[in-house]
Amino acid sequence: MTPTTSERILELREIVRNAPEATSEAARRVMVANRRRDSRPELELRRAVHRCGLRFRVDLAIHVPDRRPIRPDIVFTRRRVAVFVDGCFWHGCVAHGTQPRSNSTYWAAKIEVNQARDRDQAAALERQGWAVLRVWEHEPTPAAVSRIAEAVSQAATWSGGRASAGINAAATA
Repeated sequence: MTPTTSERILELREIVRNAPEATSEAARRVMVANRRRDSRPELELRRAVHRCGLRFRVDLAIHVPDRRPIRPDIVFTRRRVAVFVDGCFWHGCVAHGTQPRSNSTYWAAKIEVNQARDRDQAAALERQGWAVLRVWEHEPTPAAVSRIAEAVSQAATWSGGRASAGINAAATA
């Protein structure tokens, strides 16, 4: 009998909770140095978006009913656009993600849990009326900025719990 998706995620989370020791002191230092926010690709993207005149919040907690807050990397609150900058390794990019040889069971579970969380967070935000964009760290910055600017211009302005048409939405009507 094959486990359901939720049972599979619970199994994977148990593997991740019981993380093995780092294989070396050097590996431990590298892992400790990984930051939750302000990675190089994230900083580069934020600078480019800001240069385009777009203003945003960074690492803002978005409260969604019945779950922990979601913290996108870039948040356009009035337009309800959330942007996540995903690292190829941590989020399992099919083109650039790698599978470590050491502790491979742990890392496979960790990446699969990350991907499940990404899907769950995107769905939760979309149910609350947010547009969600995911940018891979390898995506060229100008292309990512263009996608973000388009999403922001297309989104309705959010004010006081109700959506109203944005400037660009009115111009196309």
